[in-house]
Amino acid sequence: MTITATASCLGTSAFSGARPIELRPSWSQEDAKVAIDAVYRQVLGNDHLMKFERLTSAESLLCNGAIALREFVRTVAKSELYKSKFFYNNYHPRTIELNFKHLLGRAPYDESEIIEHLDIYQNQGFDADIDSYIDSEEYVQSFGDNTVPYYRGFDTQKGQKTVGFTRMFQLYRGYASSDRTQQHQGRPRLTYDLARNMVTPIAKPDRKQALIGATVTERGQLYRLRVTEAARGNAPQLRRSLKEYVVPYELLSATLQKLNKRGCKILSIKNA
Repeated sequence: MTITATASCLGTSAFSGARPIELRPSWSQEDAKVAIDAVYRQVLGNDHLMKFERLTSAESLLCNGAIALREFVRTVAKSELYKSKFFYNNYHPRTIELNFKHLLGRAPYDESEIIEHLDIYQNQGFDADIDSYIDSEEYVQSFGDNTVPYYRGFDTQKGQKTVGFTRMFQLYRGYASSDRTQQHQGRPRLTYDLARNMVTPIAKPDRKQALIGATVTERGQLYRLRVTEAARGNAPQLRRSLKEYVVPYELLSATLQKLNKRGCKILSIKNA
């Protein structure tokens, strides 16, 4: 069942009733071209694609039946084109958010998913991280070899957490918007909510302006973390010392990970 009761206000009307694009048996060259354009639109976050940027070699392989549509998605996601748009100039948590959106069609559900992909990248590299999305059971069950990924985050379905719907509106800014033209480009959108396991609310749309994906008011630039420090090394645990850290929004996720690894207990997270 698709959540589209207020689609005209939420900006999801473009997806209401839309059927996934699939290369079915006996597909034609025209079908392949439609699928190729859909892959570029989805994986590149609706960003404008110049003719010279097209991956013509991979397109030819797909049109000749040498590779499946899933492999074309993989090629685009691993390309220098993708890296230049969403990897080199972004904070890594933001890249992961966009990887989820582009490749799995949803937002991250919780902090553990961000940590998992940070770990894959740090230990195995960018390509291995992209493979972890496309080779996942979730991708195979949702899209298989021949369906273009699409925004599943706007649907209620088996295996889809409800929180994913509200989180999508931190990443989605309307059908005509590009992921490279959003405000505060490069910074993650979900760090605060994921770190505190909070549900992301959707802002009430203005009567004169339809909501195109904007959520509640922007998070503060700096956050104050109040934590208890555990004893270091083999020192006896007599007491825990209280400390405070002031960190920028884009480093909040990484800081929380470091503190957790050190055995610290987070007492509060507030705007600084």
